[in-house]
Amino acid sequence: MRVKDLPEISKLSVPEKILLVEDLWDSISADETSIPMPESHKAELDARLKRYEAVPGTLLSLDDLRARIEKRK
Repeated sequence: MRVKDLPEISKLSVPEKILLVEDLWDSISADETSIPMPESHKAELDARLKRYEAVPGTLLSLDDLRARIEKRK
């Protein structure tokens, strides 16, 4: 299905279209099992978790990250 197949969508304003997309995404993401995760993504997440568990002190807290960003401004 394409936007051109639903002429009502073409009549919506940009903010209305954004809200529609948000609603669509929410309805898709409500059931996480319906969106398969590629094995490569799982492997990357596992590798990152393993690195974190090996050396947990090397990561920044959110507050530290924000402070670093503010220093660069």
